[in-house]
Amino acid sequence: MESTKTCSKCGATWINGQHYWATGNKGNEDDLAGLVCNKLGDDACINPKKGSNIGDTWASRLGYMEGAMDARKKMLEDLREQEGE
Repeated sequence: MESTKTCSKCGATWINGQHYWATGNKGNEDDLAGLVCNKLGDDACINPKKGSNIGDTWASRLGYMEGAMDARKKMLEDLREQEGE
């Protein structure tokens, strides 16, 4: 028998105890906490990992994107220097 729970606060879904993202992919409760529950959750939040600090956060994702952009800029600068030689 399948058991489904949906958070009334954010709409996160658990099927048979496993969190799933809206995309249908298996989720990670720690990441859900860092991305949603810890900032937007309240007493209605059903994530058992609410308050966890070990998952992904928007700040860590921003840092990754900034690092990737810096690396890309450096690569383009190096290419321009090579073309100018």
